[in-house]
Amino acid sequence: MSIEAPGSVVFRNVRKDFGSFTAIHDLSLTIEPGTLVTLLGPSGCGKTTTLRMLAGLEHPTAGKILIGGKDVTMLPANERDVSMVFQSYALFPHMTALDNVAYGLESSGLKRKEARERAEEGLTLVGLGGMGKRLPAELSGGQQQRVAVARALVLEPQVLLLDEPLSNLDARLRRRVRTEIRELQQRLGFTAVYVTHDQDEALAVSDRIIVMKDGVIAQQGAPRELYEAPTSAFIADFMGEANVVACDVIDVGNGAATIRVEALTHSVPGRDARPGPAKLAVRPNAITLEPSAEGAFSGQITHAAYLGDHVEYEVKTAAGTLFVVDPAVERPLTPATRVAIGFKERGVAIISS
Repeated sequence: MSIEAPGSVVFRNVRKDFGSFTAIHDLSLTIEPGTLVTLLGPSGCGKTTTLRMLAGLEHPTAGKILIGGKDVTMLPANERDVSMVFQSYALFPHMTALDNVAYGLESSGLKRKEARERAEEGLTLVGLGGMGKRLPAELSGGQQQRVAVARALVLEPQVLLLDEPLSNLDARLRRRVRTEIRELQQRLGFTAVYVTHDQDEALAVSDRIIVMKDGVIAQQGAPRELYEAPTSAFIADFMGEANVVACDVIDVGNGAATIRVEALTHSVPGRDARPGPAKLAVRPNAITLEPSAEGAFSGQITHAAYLGDHVEYEVKTAAGTLFVVDPAVERPLTPATRVAIGFKERGVAIISS
């Protein structure tokens, strides 16, 4: 089985109203063929509404949606050449895994023998070869999710849609299944639009992440770009915790900016920085602590918690309380210790707001 023609996805100035409430505001985005793009954001940000409009389960109030260059804005779901993997799996409990996978093929008019052959191939593709006779109740949660993925893939859609596909799995199984989904997408080269509120999940599977907030795109880019170069406090905190502190940009040049926090100076990527007051997002693991009564930037530990492979600290400073993650568990610091604070080369970025 192969996806011969993965499709592009284009939203052009799409708006979606529910009565007087606007869920999506003037959304424009492009998803390239053969890529996996994740819509990420907190509850109510508009990511699921966006996916449902792409699936044809909702229609936009304004704007256009194109799949593979074709305007599908007002087409029903069954005419869009997309398949969807639901959060609930939506498997028929009285049907075997093979019958579940073959169902869509047979409903589309394929002869039973060919449909079942393709269903067997789909199950093998997701690592469930030989398990086609089992009922959903006889499969684990991860296996049921793979049946749902196989059922969607055998239809060979231009675009595969995944709506919180791992939310019903435990943490360890989520890690394994997300890896399987990503490897499958890369091997077959299909276009996938993946919705989740889990930042780690998005970072692990995506070619590109689109972070949404209040019905608009807050920032989009490659996973590393969003994590290491957030443009706002919202992105910095949502894509993993961040300390936001006031700083002064004292010099800009050659793609770098020199910032000052208290008396500490540090070089960070310049981006669009300008000299003057600014805000700095600092990852908890980008902060160094050294026992010292003095330092260019100093503070006092108010809380320490040992978590096995790292120690978490809260440090009171003139710039506010910092949350720090330190892997140096062999030399933990105790509350009331005065510390000199430094920043590592990575994990520090100027933000706009």
